[in-house]
Amino acid sequence: MIFDSHAHYDDKQFDQDRDQLLSSMKSNQITKIVNIGASIDTTRKTLSLADAYDFIYAAVGVHPSEVDCLNEESFGWLKVQTGHPKAVAVGEIGLDYYWEKDPARQEQQKYWFLRQLSLARETKLPVIIHSRDAAEDTMELLKQEHGIHGVIHCFSYSKELAQEYVKMGYYIGVGGVVTFKNAKKLKETVKAIPLERIVIETDCPYLAPEPYRGKRNQSLYLPYVIEAIAQIKDCTLQEVEAVTFRNAEELYGF
Repeated sequence: MIFDSHAHYDDKQFDQDRDQLLSSMKSNQITKIVNIGASIDTTRKTLSLADAYDFIYAAVGVHPSEVDCLNEESFGWLKVQTGHPKAVAVGEIGLDYYWEKDPARQEQQKYWFLRQLSLARETKLPVIIHSRDAAEDTMELLKQEHGIHGVIHCFSYSKELAQEYVKMGYYIGVGGVVTFKNAKKLKETVKAIPLERIVIETDCPYLAPEPYRGKRNQSLYLPYVIEAIAQIKDCTLQEVEAVTFRNAEELYGF
């Protein structure tokens, strides 16, 4: 059985065949998927997907690049949604300085990141952390916020930073990038950290693994990620599949 810990099946790229594709998951051993909110609108769509499919669960949150949609009213709505029966995390939340260079806008990201971290602590839900070109600030804020656990999604920093996050109790999200020939840092990270702290993810429709790189990603491609991790860790496919499934269940409180 395979657990896709991070997907975006609400994305418009799935509008033509969403139900057909999702209906094929269980017969292909994809037995649990967490669909991730990235804005108020996509969180709403995510919750609808979780209501429609018994194997889909929801993360509710606002991505750093989408924080313009947040105000006290919309944040209040988000807080209510954490009580949804299939809401299992707050995310994806964090910092993204790759797209945002303006210091004032970066401060806005930090403000809503901290508000959503506080929401996770209050509701005792794990967090799904997005961090791009913001390693120092992300680590600083997470160290300030005690009593929170979760996953560093689509990890792209050094193995040393990954090891620090593992010490803090976080999981490391690994997806299709680990299959890329030029993904040296991520391969080093996978080798350096325990398999027991890795969860696998698609981030679909983005970041499809080889041999589908550049195409629309989907959960049915996760065996390529499992194979790459098994090669790096020098263990069996079955071990990677079983351990990462158990890790995701523990992360999301199943």
